[in-house]
Amino acid sequence: MMTMTTTRRRTTTITMTMMMMMMTLMMMITTMTTITMLLVIVTIMLLLLLMTMLLLMSRTRTRTRTTTTTMMMTMMMMMMMMMMMMMMMMMMMMMIMMMIMMR
Repeated sequence: MMTMTTTRRRTTTITMTMMMMMMTLMMMITTMTTITMLLVIVTIMLLLLLMTMLLLMSRTRTRTRTTTTTMMMTMMMMMMMMMMMMMMMMMMMMMIMMMIMMR
């Protein structure tokens, strides 16, 4: 975390975009069926992967030590996002099941 002082601006922009993606995901989940929901989540995961790849490509010009740390950080962020998405999916599925059962 201490090494990320030089590259904080870019990382903040990435977090902002990730938050926006999460918001869009929530909106989509509330208004779509399960199959389309899965497709949307897969596409967003691919977009995140592309973003991380672009970041790494841009970071390769700088020092190797910083690139490795940023790689680790981005991977952690990706894992966290995946976990969050899975949790959201589970929660929404449970809610839908409850709604169906109540009828």
